Amino acid sequence: MDRRTDVQNTAAAKNDDDEERYKRPPSSYGSMKSDSESSEEEGEKKGEAESKKTVFVLSDPPAAPAVVGSRQMYSAYTETVHTEATQQTKPTGAFVIDTGNDEPEESTESDMDEDDERLVTCSPEPPEPLEMEDPRQVDEHGQPGRFHPEQDLPHIFKSMQSTLSRLDDEDLFKFKLWFHKWQPSNVIQQVMEGDLLDFVDKAIEIHGADKALFNTINTLQSMEKKDKAAELQNQCQKALLRFHLKSILFRKHQVIHEGVVQAGKQSLLNNVYVEQQLSTCGFGGVDPSHEFPTQPPTPVQVPSEDTFVSVSNLFRLQKEDGSPVRTVVTTGIPGVGMSVSVAKFCLDWAEQRANRDLQYVIKLSFQSLWSVWRRSSPPEKMSIFGVIEYYYSDIKYTQLLEEENTKFLIIMDSFDCYQANLDWEKTPVLNDNNTKAHIDVLVVNLLRGNLLRGARLWILGRRAAVSQIPSHFIDVCTELQGFSDEMKDEYLTKRFSNAELAQSIVRHYKRVPTLHILARHPFVCWIVATMFGRSFCYEGYGRYPPRLTPFLIHILIVQTNRRLKFYYHQMDNDLKWSDTEKQLLTKMGKLALRMLERSTGVFFEEDVKELDLELREVVVWSGLCTELRSTGTPGKRTFCFFHYTVQEFMAALYVFLKFYLESKNVLESSSRFNRSAAGLVQCALSRTLSCAPGHYDMFLRYLCGLLSPACHHSLLRGFLFRHNTPKVTGLEEVERLLEQAAQNAPAGRRQSLKECLREMSQNDD
Repeated sequence: MDRRTDVQNTAAAKNDDDEERYKRPPSSYGSMKSDSESSEEEGEKKGEAESKKTVFVLSDPPAAPAVVGSRQMYSAYTETVHTEATQQTKPTGAFVIDTGNDEPEESTESDMDEDDERLVTCSPEPPEPLEMEDPRQVDEHGQPGRFHPEQDLPHIFKSMQSTLSRLDDEDLFKFKLWFHKWQPSNVIQQVMEGDLLDFVDKAIEIHGADKALFNTINTLQSMEKKDKAAELQNQCQKALLRFHLKSILFRKHQVIHEGVVQAGKQSLLNNVYVEQQLSTCGFGGVDPSHEFPTQPPTPVQVPSEDTFVSVSNLFRLQKEDGSPVRTVVTTGIPGVGMSVSVAKFCLDWAEQRANRDLQYVIKLSFQSLWSVWRRSSPPEKMSIFGVIEYYYSDIKYTQLLEEENTKFLIIMDSFDCYQANLDWEKTPVLNDNNTKAHIDVLVVNLLRGNLLRGARLWILGRRAAVSQIPSHFIDVCTELQGFSDEMKDEYLTKRFSNAELAQSIVRHYKRVPTLHILARHPFVCWIVATMFGRSFCYEGYGRYPPRLTPFLIHILIVQTNRRLKFYYHQMDNDLKWSDTEKQLLTKMGKLALRMLERSTGVFFEEDVKELDLELREVVVWSGLCTELRSTGTPGKRTFCFFHYTVQEFMAALYVFLKFYLESKNVLESSSRFNRSAAGLVQCALSRTLSCAPGHYDMFLRYLCGLLSPACHHSLLRGFLFRHNTPKVTGLEEVERLLEQAAQNAPAGRRQSLKECLREMSQNDD
């Protein structure tokens, strides 16, 4: 259709040889046009300067193939956030060229001359290119940060538009069809009716900048336009590398895997995640709270609230000289949720919620590095780039990591899974990222700062493991502290879509003070949610407070299974406890009883050696202990169970196993031993009542709980002893003993003894 204006008709009448079609008004995107368009405009301006009369060159864009009757025009769909931010406006007093389809009115030659003058002096100038502001690009510490210029929307938009503008009409038409072939028909219609800028804008609106760029390259390659695809790839290497890393991290961390994965019962991380307290001042992460105020006798310190920092702001911390940190170490007690914190950090970056100023985030787990180390003998040699490409086989352009001022992060979690001893002093220096060496050499030089010099490092692991890293390689050491009381309730509430069930669970777990304290640890919160979520399905459940012993048994089982999985590489469906696990837990229980008898909550390396145990097995791999920050003799490391009540439970477990499996009463030194359960409880009861309140009270409660068939026969059977092991007998006599003791005990002791009786006799089914 001919869309000439009055001015066009008049100019055609004066000089048919100079007749040219109008060009569309300047794009609303300002400077977002190809180099070829810029060259054409410069040539047109030069021609106008040489001409003695004014000629208006406003040519229409080429039409689409006639088979569909498509023509290029302004799109009819609603403006997107991108076009809205750059919409051109009319300056005051400017002359507006009417490009409608109405018939032109007759005009005289004098009117034409007057219009020419007005067009020259009043025609609106193209607007200055506008920055497309993103309200999320805000401040230094408020997140989420600013993109690198070559990864931001304007660069991607202009690169796509520049490449596609060099396609001819037929290829551009074919490209549009192929690009949106999986989109609804109404979207395709809108895209076909719009011009090139509209098409690119719509593609970015639908897919996002990175995915639109990736799809554009794939479509060009499918059309055998490999030269143009390679050109666009070269222009947007940084954006493509980020896109691949984001896709990998999103797929890996979108779903949280808790316990044994069950089909159809997966939870999205964003739906259940509660950010816990992270402190820049670490003391060991042990909570000193206890049901009995006089306990525990442990020199435990806790950080103040002014040391807390958000996980997303870790790499906005600064060293004492004001320079940004390079290496951050994060520790925590077993089950505190370091892996979940890493997953949330990666997911937030992949979804552009936080740390968008980090160009790349690459996760290299020490568990994965150890698998590379152990899969061949002698250990295989690889370069650091080779390691990255091995675990991220889809990514390209790793050479971009060597560019100056590249801001990227390497996350290395599960340091305790790396079982090789690292030589921090004698390991040879390695400066070339492409030089092959043993994994040990790569790890040491990466922490030294010799490899990937521009990288920031985030290392996570249990304190007893990461303490071997020399302090001069670490800028900041942080520690996860677990949940506050409000966070516990928030976590339990978010896990259930049934609000009434969630509130019942929150009320129920608070009925037992020790359980409320232990729920500070995220994985204990998960056990609470799992057990109560199942139990409340039974009619009548919740009339009585929950028993505590089953929870400690579940903690023991979960941590031991994790030990077999992460350090001994057993599969989820083939986790079998050998005699090694039984001996380890028995000896750790003996250590706990010794500590209880000495009225201490800490132990040292020599205490572990006395029991013929390996230090790493106890303080790292068992998942029950942690290392405290040493404040005593220099060089003497101090350890403890991750909570004092876990020590009390392990002491009771040792006494029970000796009685149940070997008919021994380790609480009685004389040769005369009543081999009944009542005789064992009588010895424990005598110790409890002869000591200060709180010293043995929880120990006695756990021992009575272990005597319950629901615990030793239902929960522990098959783990620490065979399935055909008989139940403990004579519990009626134990009940009478505890009832009599509660009646005769002082008032302050009665409630504790009643709790012991409830642990043994209460039926929660």
